[in-house]
Amino acid sequence: MEVKDSNGNILSDGDSVTLIKDLKVKGSSLVLKRGKVAKNTKLTDDPDEIDCKLDGSKTVLRTEFLKKI
Repeated sequence: MEVKDSNGNILSDGDSVTLIKDLKVKGSSLVLKRGKVAKNTKLTDDPDEIDCKLDGSKTVLRTEFLKKI
């Protein structure tokens, strides 16, 4: 299974990615700003999502809003 970012680069476990768009977090008033860096990402069973840690909390992000560093 290949997991690709918004530019078509292949992602793997441990990659660092940056957000390309401001994202609202469901269930809270928190907004993740564009340019925020997520390090040590982990791939999931879904090729359109990754697990990562942002601001000390675990988050699942859609790969269409990410760019590999």
